Amino acid sequence: MIGWRTLVGCLALVWVGSLTAISAERNTGPWNMTELKQTPAATFGEADGLVQPVFYAGEPYQNRPTRVFAWYGRPKGEGRFPGVVLVHGGGGKAFREWAQHWAERGYAALAMDLAGHGPNGRLPDGGPDQGDDTKFRPFDNSTLRDMWTYHAVAAVVRGHSLLAAQPGVDRDRIGITGISWGGYLTCIVTGIDDRLKGSVPVYGCGFLAENSVWLEPRFQPMSADQRAQWVRLFDPSQYLAGVTCPTLFLNGTNDFAYPLDSYRKSYQLVAEPHRHIAVIPRLPHGHIWTFPEVDLFLDSQLREGTGLAQVGKLQTEGGRASAKVKSPTELREAQLHYTTDGGAWQNRAWKSLPAKIDGETISAELPGTGPLVYYLAVKDARGVTVSTAHAER
Repeated sequence: MIGWRTLVGCLALVWVGSLTAISAERNTGPWNMTELKQTPAATFGEADGLVQPVFYAGEPYQNRPTRVFAWYGRPKGEGRFPGVVLVHGGGGKAFREWAQHWAERGYAALAMDLAGHGPNGRLPDGGPDQGDDTKFRPFDNSTLRDMWTYHAVAAVVRGHSLLAAQPGVDRDRIGITGISWGGYLTCIVTGIDDRLKGSVPVYGCGFLAENSVWLEPRFQPMSADQRAQWVRLFDPSQYLAGVTCPTLFLNGTNDFAYPLDSYRKSYQLVAEPHRHIAVIPRLPHGHIWTFPEVDLFLDSQLREGTGLAQVGKLQTEGGRASAKVKSPTELREAQLHYTTDGGAWQNRAWKSLPAKIDGETISAELPGTGPLVYYLAVKDARGVTVSTAHAER
């Protein structure tokens, strides 16, 4: 008979072995996560209300040290605050108002610049800029650590480490959200940084070399080897399978940069318990941080906030689409969103029909008999939308 101490020891070895296997499956690409999880050297400026400036150490660029500028927002009081990392998109910067928004909501927040700028323009010791020429330029193994994506991802993870080390911040309740190129970065960071407890990439996704606004001007001129190297190191499709925290993918049906085919392939890489979807017809694209889906989803993961509705897999039978739905709040409406158009996703005209709510099931008859792209969505009493993945007939 095996003694209980021996049995516990064997179970412990199995448990540790399982963790090792899980860890081994996470692709962290060219980033040294052990180093990036250390608190970076930082210098804080004087606070103005709830927000103060901070500079922290970045990755070396062209063999010289760099600094990253950020705005740090902190609520009043001494409590253990949840935290959120804020990642801007193309043409953006460290937005003071974004950090202010989250600080007013009770979060410690860090909004960093990812283009080598400080509060008043280009830093003499900043990293690479965020222009497309910089993002997609040729590189090899000796220069990959000078690439924008390499620097930007490192700056975001270091920003997380800095935020987690601040007094009054609960390091075990930190999430992330990013917009456009920031959503792209959020997809990568959520896949490689296992400390995050909630994530909302807005617009951004992977499979950029298969379909995106950059397909023709940037990827097609590359050689096959250059394209494969960029995708292997810098496309979110290589990292999304590593996501282990609840993640809401928020996008519009006609987004100019990140089309729905690449978007669906991206979020389907995330294991179903962690995957949440909100595709909204004609959602505007911009540095918009007032979408209620983002705020309330992170509230539900990082503090005692009421969660979003959970919509199950889209089912189609006999010309009728349906899905199971569970919602902690009253559902205001359900809709079938569809398009009969082909061609570029950005140009398709979408229409909507009311869907039926019957207990925990939503359903709608599919229109016509020809080609169709469609999905179901619900909106709760707070105006928050959650949807299924889209299907094609």
